[in-house]
Amino acid sequence: MGLGVGLPAVKGRFRARALTAVAIAAALTLAGACTTGGSDGGGGGDRPTVGLLLPGGGASRFGQFDKPLIEKKVRQLCPDCPTVVAATPDPAVQRQQLESMITRGVDVLIVAAVDPQLLRPSVEAAHRAGIPVVAYDRLAQGPISGYVTFDGAKVGELQGTALLRAMGAKAHGGQIVMMNGATTDPNAGWFERGALSVLSGKVRIGKSYDTVGWRPENAFADMRAAVAALGADRIDGVLAANDSLAGAVISALHATQVEPLPPVTGQDADLAAVRRIVAGDQYMTVYKPYRSATDAAVRMAVALGRGEPVDSIATGTVDNASVKDIPAVLLPPVPVTAGDIKDTLVKDGMYTIAQICPPNLRSACARAGLTP
Repeated sequence: MGLGVGLPAVKGRFRARALTAVAIAAALTLAGACTTGGSDGGGGGDRPTVGLLLPGGGASRFGQFDKPLIEKKVRQLCPDCPTVVAATPDPAVQRQQLESMITRGVDVLIVAAVDPQLLRPSVEAAHRAGIPVVAYDRLAQGPISGYVTFDGAKVGELQGTALLRAMGAKAHGGQIVMMNGATTDPNAGWFERGALSVLSGKVRIGKSYDTVGWRPENAFADMRAAVAALGADRIDGVLAANDSLAGAVISALHATQVEPLPPVTGQDADLAAVRRIVAGDQYMTVYKPYRSATDAAVRMAVALGRGEPVDSIATGTVDNASVKDIPAVLLPPVPVTAGDIKDTLVKDGMYTIAQICPPNLRSACARAGLTP
């Protein structure tokens, strides 16, 4: 819907490019970034250079899905728009990468912040340079011009609802462990609040952990500690905030000889998690159809890079500590259990049945209806 929100004036062609404070960082930090889709340097006008900063590459969800989808959409909307990409899970390195992109002369930024608070000064520097920032996946701090993500409260609600369903009779009065995300990621609190809106008053939360850096090794240690504190036979379910944490939780449960495994939730529909669901180790994941998010983020970025409004793209608004009524697109997530895989992940082309079903899972896949 139209929002009527007044956006900061964006004139990429006229911004100040000589930011000496970040010039030193530029030489050091853009190693590992790559340019696609056109010549190097800022395009401006009808062919703005799009800078993309992600919190992971390679085998991560961001490397496998978000990055190629964003690059493809930029080529579709603006074939002559160069794209500069950098990815790191290190918040300090990401801050340097953003500052390097300012110096390099990008016209607009899509940023999935590792640590939104730490990145805030760099977002402010981009704003001073006349470079609009589209926050992607995580709500960045500072003067951003747009935001695209999946509804985090709904993610938590889906996880909590699925966990209660899987717990059966123990959904009333049973005991669970909550393995939440990093406190530096505002999405983690959003997921947790959504889950608690469903779980509170129904189950006892025996232990609740904030996982530093979303690191699986920390979740593994915390889950072992939870088993030691609560007892192997007194954990009726685990609310794991994403699939990486779910995998660590399940490994810890196996290591501490918890049998049978309690239901464990997840998020992101990682291939390893989908296989765990088929095998019966993980109960569910939350699928976020990434194409809808990447398409919206690129549409916002290209419009802003051209100095155009994004009111017609946004479906609502959000606030951060710096800006009110930020044009936003909040997308609906999808719960996935074993019986849903074929009609969601396979149907959407995220994975093939051959990818999901290696030889050791063929019989389990057949029970889940995953046959060629």
